[in-house]
Order: sequence, then C-alpha cells, then structure tokens
Amino acid sequence: MSNRLFQGIVHQMHDAVGRTIGVVDESAVVVACSDLDKIGEVKANITADFFKPSSTFIINGYTYKSLDCKDHSEYAVFVKGDDEAAQRYVSILSISFGNIKQFYDEKYDRGNFIKNVILDNILPGDIYLKARELHFNIDTSRVCMLVKITSKTEVSAYDVLQNLFPDKTKDFVVNINETDIALIKEVKEGIDTNDLEQLAKSIIDTLTSEFYIHCCIGIGTTVSNIKDLALSFKEAQIAIEVGKVFDTEKIIVSYDNLGIARLIYQLPTTLCEMFLHEIFKRGSIDSLDQETLFTIQRFFENNLNVSETSRKLFVHRNTLVYRLEKIKKLTGLDLREFEDAIVFKVALMVKKYLSSNPVKY
Repeated sequence: MSNRLFQGIVHQMHDAVGRTIGVVDESAVVVACSDLDKIGEVKANITADFFKPSSTFIINGYTYKSLDCKDHSEYAVFVKGDDEAAQRYVSILSISFGNIKQFYDEKYDRGNFIKNVILDNILPGDIYLKARELHFNIDTSRVCMLVKITSKTEVSAYDVLQNLFPDKTKDFVVNINETDIALIKEVKEGIDTNDLEQLAKSIIDTLTSEFYIHCCIGIGTTVSNIKDLALSFKEAQIAIEVGKVFDTEKIIVSYDNLGIARLIYQLPTTLCEMFLHEIFKRGSIDSLDQETLFTIQRFFENNLNVSETSRKLFVHRNTLVYRLEKIKKLTGLDLREFEDAIVFKVALMVKKYLSSNPVKY
C-alpha cells in the first residue's frame, strides 16, 4: 500500500475531523499523519493485538483501531483523544481506510493477475480461484491488443494508454517489456473485427498525432473466458510477426485476417524448404529480378487479367505476355493458369517467410 496515498487521504480528512489523525504500520511506525513532524515516529507499546480485526485501543492519549478488513490488517488508524468522539472518529477512519486499501490492493493485484494469465505464469486451476478472490468476472468477452512501440520517445506510452482506458475494472493495460504493451479490453459479445481495428486505429492516431509515438498493433481473437486470454495474447503476438513478414506496410494486423499467411507461419521450415524445391527448378525463383516480381505482383492484384495489368503497368499487352512466357520458361509455371498462379503465389509467400527468420512464440 502506498504511504503517499495514505498521506493524501489523511490530509483531506484532517479538516473534517479537527484532530491529529494518522496511520501506523505493524512495526509501530507512523506512515501517514496530519502532523507531518510525527511521520516516521515509532509509537511505543503497540503490539500485534492492535492489528486484529476491529481491535480498538487507547494509549497515551490516542485512540487506535485496526483497518476494517476481513483478515489480519497491516495497518491501524489513530485519532488524538480518548473520549467518545475520538472513538467515533477512529471507527469511521477504520472503515474508510479499509475500503480504500481493499480497492487499491484489488486494482494492483488484478493488474498482476491479468499479466500472469496472459503470460501463462499461472496454473489453469489457480486462475478461477484467484479470479473469485478478486471478484473478477471470468465469463466476460475480452480481446487482447498488443501495442508494439517502434520509435524512441521520452513520453511513456504505457501512461498514455492508462489514461485512454481509465476504467480499471474492465480494461487492463499491462507493460510486457520496453517495447510491448498489452491492452486487455472488455468488449461486447460478437464484436466485429472491423470495430476492433477502428479502436486500434484511434489508439495509433492518438499516440502518433499527440505524442509522436510510432507503433503497430496486433489484435488477437475475442475470447469469452478468462483462461483463454493467454491464447488471445499469443495470437496478437503472431499477428504482429506475420504482419512484419507478409504485410510490411500494415500497422494494424488482426489474427482473424491473416488468411493463408497464418498457415505458412505455422509450418516447419524444413517442410517449407521441401515445398520450394519441389515446385521450382533449382535457383529458378532466385533468378527473377525485381521488375519481374513487380509485374507478377500487379498481375495477381488484377486477378490474372492480362489486359488490365498491362494498362496499369503502362506496357503493351504483348510485352506483358512476353514477360509471363519468360516466367513460365524459368519456373515451369504459367501464371495465366489459375492452379499455377495459386502455387506460385503461395511459393512466393513461403520464400518470403523463410527469408524473414521471424520470431516464434
């Protein structure tokens, strides 16, 4: 519990009570007090009995009462005086500080709890026990978004995200490492991927335009049970890594929209290498220059339409046909044939994947 938080509350309540008030810990040290000179002072004759639930004691002109907690409390509040008013004041303070401490602890513990869940640092059976202890709703729809910071900045992206999502009972911002921040967002059941991408876009716009923080965001799938949050987090990580390989210009990548790229990413590299050796003649795919690869990309983008592709490339139709024939001669695949085009498209993606050496989670 933050002593600074205690001190802030003591400062606010002092005027209402009109007496010296404060908080003492189990070591009998004053950790907060309306009389600043007393902070750090060790109170004499304070024993472990002071911290039992609902225990009230009067010593040396001060009335003490443990914080109103279900279990053993680590703190007790005190009010100057031993009269009936002092006992009323100390009871009110005990309830107030007890509730504040419980709220503070739950918020802090919930954040750590969520972090342990998404990082798989907690046993599945313990998830439900801890969730019940923290009064955490386990059956609410949630999604994990992974914000990866790609530029150095003096502004804390973590603090910015905390302010963007202030409802700490529904949304959790978790600092993973120096560049990765996970946002666990409570969402409506059956929310559309486009809506999540719009939310991600608004986050990026805020970080970029207001704080000059550049980032990309991976979006996992929506899960309806807390134990599946770890899966959503891993999917968000995969979305970013796959996006780096196959959609280098995208800054928002959803796991749901990865398509065949997700399948390729999950294949063993040995299998990918075997596939390339079977499809292409030795070295044939490496012999394709950048101009030829650009032509192939535009041909795919225009649905294998020769006339439309030649128009977009500003070349004569016969020139494009010549290039396609050259590709067929080198690789043995005729891109004007649908089946050959599919094989070639997949093969290019596989080669790109093998060249990237992506990080596996």
